[in-house]
Amino acid sequence: MQSQSLTVIFFGTSDFAVPSLEALQEDARFVVKAVITQPDRPVGRKQEKQKSAVKLAAERLGIDVYQFDSIKSEDAVRSLQDMRTDVHVVASYGQIIPQTILDIPKYGSINVHGSKLPSYRGASPIAGAIAAGEKDTGITIMLMDAKMDHGPILTIASEPVRANDTTATLSPRLAKLGAEILPETIWEYVNKALTPQEQNHAEATFVKMLSREAGRIDWHKSAIELEQLVRAFIPWPGTFFELDGKRIKVLQATIGPATEKEPGERFVHEGVPAVACGENSTLVLSEVQMAGKRAMNGTVFLRGVSAIW
Repeated sequence: MQSQSLTVIFFGTSDFAVPSLEALQEDARFVVKAVITQPDRPVGRKQEKQKSAVKLAAERLGIDVYQFDSIKSEDAVRSLQDMRTDVHVVASYGQIIPQTILDIPKYGSINVHGSKLPSYRGASPIAGAIAAGEKDTGITIMLMDAKMDHGPILTIASEPVRANDTTATLSPRLAKLGAEILPETIWEYVNKALTPQEQNHAEATFVKMLSREAGRIDWHKSAIELEQLVRAFIPWPGTFFELDGKRIKVLQATIGPATEKEPGERFVHEGVPAVACGENSTLVLSEVQMAGKRAMNGTVFLRGVSAIW
């Protein structure tokens, strides 16, 4: 039975990782020796460098922070070897960690993943679940190996996907859920009270890292698919279409009545802009945003574009 505190190096970058870091820092069974996060990145029109959410949290908690341009570099590997820790914990870090680093700690490396594996392996599991119309998703705590989200499962916890969920609303709930189950999962694993379970790799599904262009709307898809995609891609990368050469971002949409119109054909439904989609369906644009403008409801938007809608 492990009686002393476990030393941890925490790898994370985004807001999703912060609750897990805080949970380990607040638990007397763990000592977070260092945080590894992505380098400060230029943001916005002024391209001012911005610290990651995890770096800000680590500074607030008084934890040493390391930022490597490449986690595969000799400097990174040497630094982590010198720290001599019990376990690595990874949550939304943003770089693929090589096996040489995963193998450094005494008890291996553990990942907090935003889906119920083996479903939605990859960089955008939360968006992937919403886009697919899942009614339920969750968190997996797993041992890491060299393949993406491939290692044995330690714990899975479920979280419902609500009808109006976006990635922006679902992510904080999943982050909180992960933080709730992470410390006990690690402790039980280290003390051999929990046996890792191999994933059913034949049932694995995969999601890619999202690009801005992935948000371009294909009106040949059904309105159900597109409404789910709109929610999945909030806040990033957003869904959009072009009108008279200008990009229009869709912030909220609902499913309208059946139609015989061709996919992509625009019309007005009850005073709100609508577009015909695949499978004789309709997407009603409840809230949109034109490039360089503030968000507006569909009725207001329609007044400005009625001549071309």
